[in-house]
Amino acid sequence: MVRTPASDPDPLYAPLGDLGPVCRLGLATRGDAQLEPEAYLRALDSGVNYFNWCGYRDGMSAAIQRLGPRRREVLLAAQFEARTADAARTELARLLNELRTDWIDVLTYYYVESAAEWQEITGPGGAAEYLAQARSAGQVRCLGLTSHQRELAATIAAAGEIDLLMIRYNAAHRGAERQVFPVTRPRGMPVVAYTALRWQALLRSTPEDPPDFVPPTATECYRFVLAHPAVSVVLMAPGNEAELTDDLKILARPSGLTPERYAELVRHGERVRRHAGSFP
Repeated sequence: MVRTPASDPDPLYAPLGDLGPVCRLGLATRGDAQLEPEAYLRALDSGVNYFNWCGYRDGMSAAIQRLGPRRREVLLAAQFEARTADAARTELARLLNELRTDWIDVLTYYYVESAAEWQEITGPGGAAEYLAQARSAGQVRCLGLTSHQRELAATIAAAGEIDLLMIRYNAAHRGAERQVFPVTRPRGMPVVAYTALRWQALLRSTPEDPPDFVPPTATECYRFVLAHPAVSVVLMAPGNEAELTDDLKILARPSGLTPERYAELVRHGERVRRHAGSFP
């Protein structure tokens, strides 16, 4: 049965654990983005307050360096690759130094894809050992997990070992509705969704499209993800100023999909799964 968009008393903002309200449209960087620092500051002025930084020097890191007193307006997330305590100490120092900030709001263990990785992180001498100290010192406010493995992510979330989950979710990848959201929602755990466009595949036609079907725009793909109340933040990753300007239109009308269009995108997502690759 197709789930239609749920009514939401505030479709634009959601609580992000103990960190306060967050704009449900977040902004992420990627390696090929061409945005200057001013673009990120414009997004902040527009109401976007969740910045997900990829960990490399770019326009977002330069913008964060310039924030000054406005730093507290931003919920800054960063992906964290360290698995051991020693590596975590070095990596966190590098991130804080690069951003010229005293703290990171959300630090997510980056692409944990196996139980063995998680055991290394949480075991003796693991990264979690050092980050517990960093959290006590106020350098990290929230610890999360990024993973493609929904079952593993749900198990870790159910164990209460993280504060936030970052997971893939879009019209072509809806497994989180069955495997993840039933775990996170009862716990009030924030979920950050990425790859809303399914690496651009959702924006293109498939050989099975009905004659009159119009593929969705990027903003429709983001609205599809925002329609699920279990999603706290959907990440946009515009590559240039024009894409950012278009994406920011969502802020004026976040709940922009009719039930009929939502159902069309569900069916389109199923077609994309059949024709655009074999990701689970």
